[in-house]
Order: sequence, then structure tokens, then C-alpha cells
Amino acid sequence: MSRMRIPAWPVWVAPALLTLAVTLTGIGHAQPWRDELATWSAATRPVGDLVRLAGTIDAASGPYYLLMHGWVAPAGDSVTALRLPSALAMTVAAGLTAVLGARLAGSRAGLLAGLLFAVLPGTARYGQEARPYALATLLAVAATLLLVAALRRGGPGHWTAYALVVAALGLVHLVALTLLAAHAVGVLAPGPGGTPERARRLGRWVLAVLPAALVVTPLVLLARTQRGRQLDWVEIARPADLAALAGGVAQSGVVGGLLVGLAALGAARLGRRALLPGCAVLLPVVVLFAAGSVTPLWVPRYLVFVVPFACVLAGAALAAVALPPALAVVVLAGLLGLPDQFALRRTHEWPRGATVDYRGAARIVGEQRQPGDAVVYSPRESWLFLDLGLAYHLDDRLPRDVLVTEDQVSRGDLWAAECDRPAPCLAGVDRVWLVVAGRRPDPLAAVPGAKGDALRTGFRVEEVRQRPGLTVALLGRR
Repeated sequence: MSRMRIPAWPVWVAPALLTLAVTLTGIGHAQPWRDELATWSAATRPVGDLVRLAGTIDAASGPYYLLMHGWVAPAGDSVTALRLPSALAMTVAAGLTAVLGARLAGSRAGLLAGLLFAVLPGTARYGQEARPYALATLLAVAATLLLVAALRRGGPGHWTAYALVVAALGLVHLVALTLLAAHAVGVLAPGPGGTPERARRLGRWVLAVLPAALVVTPLVLLARTQRGRQLDWVEIARPADLAALAGGVAQSGVVGGLLVGLAALGAARLGRRALLPGCAVLLPVVVLFAAGSVTPLWVPRYLVFVVPFACVLAGAALAAVALPPALAVVVLAGLLGLPDQFALRRTHEWPRGATVDYRGAARIVGEQRQPGDAVVYSPRESWLFLDLGLAYHLDDRLPRDVLVTEDQVSRGDLWAAECDRPAPCLAGVDRVWLVVAGRRPDPLAAVPGAKGDALRTGFRVEEVRQRPGLTVALLGRR
């Protein structure tokens, strides 16, 4: 009797399980940072107010906010709940990376690509963030995998699925549509059937991309009008920024350098088969850098979606040796990234030392607040979102925001509007909690303009407490 053969595990299982374990470990430990606070503020608004917000600022993230609104309603807005969709998206992305690698370079290459992706600090970082980058990474790999299937089989179902995923990719992350440049190269690459077959492929691809373009174009036009306000903190791209990109997306300089080296070796080994994954890494970088050299657009995390394709190339390089030493390299990458793995679970700020401890500031206010207390923030219209940070952690225990004339929801914005004449708004208030950005020995002196004048005239400092990135002062009436 012949011995029964045990079927092999699908190539995606181990990378997906490892990624799930990595992204769920300590997922709720680091407090939400400012970008996640914007997600929380948007996702917890009624749909109508969310649409108004998209019309004012951050239209590019509007579809993601709407998706998170539907998630938060049943799941809640705890730190873990807000980040869980990203963890699940990265888990699926790891599995699909393995499948893509297997399709392009063989099963061993696919397995190693998926495992390498799983241990990157960047996978954990963006898999533990309530922002659209993990979902964009998933959709980028899914779109590329569907394109490979469509080019090989050419069925209408594959092209339809590809069109839907590309549209979703553009809605979730506009910058990720730069991936289409690589897809165009893959479609136009020489293959069986010669020029006539290439022309047919090109026609089908254009027909698939056209609906996505129609869906995304209104969003692009609206986002373009908001660029000056949305990206006012971004600088023009410089050549030195390219050198820092690998470390930025991998969230570790040494691991990013290892990934680039392995990817280069894999590209050399694959030859023509490296065209699609190689272009999927290089062309989005080139396009965004070129655009960022003219207008402020260059933000390294916008390119996280190219990492799986670098892992596919790296997996091909590792597949050239026996499995044990190849796995040893993956383990080495994981060990080299351990310091960053631990650091990113303490804070999501970058650099790591630039922590803004909203939770600590909220604890100070929450433990000592009294009925009738008020709270004042400086600066108010800042990307630090001091008010959102305290509101998230204190909820209904937050003192009255005494200077607000129109809150974020009513205004359809991420920032509230304050009194033009602060002194009358402060009348009748005996205790004020002043929350100031940075370490300020004299927090009252750090408040500019009429707001600072009104506080200095009417109040004295009774207590000053420092938290990383923030100063909390209790003011009493003179």
C-alpha cells in the first residue's frame, strides 16, 4: 500500500499567521498620535458631517474615513478597535505577497517574500496605525496579483476584478495610483503572441483602468484644491530624501538597507521576470519624487505600498540558497529590527524621541478637575491636535472648552474656531487648565496674542506639570 501524502500548506499561510501575530502584539500600547486622532475625529462624526469635512480638508482620506465610520459604529473607538482594520489588512497583504512571489518566482521565493514582509518593523508600524496605508498596501498587492492573472488568462472576470480593486486603491490612497505606471510597463512587456497580443492586452487594461479613473477624478480635483492647507508642513523633495526612503518605509535604517540589497540581488537573478515587481518599487518612487521636487508632496510613508514588491524581489534572491540559510536571513532581519519593533510600540511619533503624551496630559487634568473648570489650548490650529488628544482620552470628563465658538463638527473641519475676544469668553471662570505644546517653564508667557493677554491679565499659574511634548498648567483667577 502506498503511503498517504500529506498536502503542503498553501504558501500564504505562514506569512499571514506571522504577520497577524506581529501586528496584534502590543497593538493598543502606543497611544494614538496626531494622524490617528484625525481619523478618530472624522470616523466618529455622522455621515453628513463627515462629507462636509471632506469638502473642507482631507478629501483624499474621505473614503477611508467613511470606511472607518462604518467600522467604529459596531467595534467602538478604543485604540485596538481603531487599529484592528490595519492589522487585518497587513495580514492579508502578507499572504498575497507570498502568492505574488510564488507566481513570479516560485513557491520558495513567495514563502520567503511573505515571511520577510512579516518581520519588517514597517509592517508592524503601519499595521498598528489607524490610517489608510495598510489597506493601500493590501490593495496594491491584490491589484498586481489580479493583473498577473489577467495577463496570463485574459478572462473578463479577472479584468473586472482588477478594475474594481484599482478603483478601491485610488479611493483609499491617491498616491498609490502611481503603481499604474508599473502595471503599464507589465502590460506592454514582450510576451507570447507578439505585437497583436500586446495591443489586445493594452486595450483591455485601458478599459479596466478607465472606470477607476472616472471614479477617482472628482476626488483628485477636490484634493488638489486642499493641497496648500493639507500639506503645508511638507517640504520640497531633495536627493537626500531618496537615501532615507528605505529606512522610512521599513521603519529601520539597517533593515531597510538589507531589504534593498536583497531586492537588487533578486532582480538580477530574475532577469525579465523582475520587470513588474521592480517597476512596482521604482516607478512610484520616481513619480512621487519628481512631483515632490516641484510641489510639496514627498512623504515617505505615502510609499509604504511598494514594500511588498521589494520583498518579492528579496524572496527571489533568498530562494537561490537552501531553505535553512534563507530562513536564517529572514530571522536576522527580524532580530535587526527588534529595537524598532519595541520602540514603535512605545510611540508612533517619528523621530521616536518626539513623543507627545496626550494620555499623560489627560490623566493630569482628569485626576484634578473640578466642576466649573475650563480648558484652553495653545496653539489651537495646529497639526498636534491638542484638543483632540485630550478629548479622546477624557471623553465626557473633559473640562469645558471655554474659548470655542464653533466646534470641529459644526465647522466641518479638523479644528475648532475660537473667540476673537477671549477675555469676555473667560468671564465667570475661576480655574483654567492650560495645555501648551512643548516644554514651557512659563506656560502663560508661551501663549501669544489676545488669548495670552487675557490669560495673563485674569489668571495666575498655580501648578505646572510637564509631560513629553506638552506642558499642563492649572491657572487660578487673580
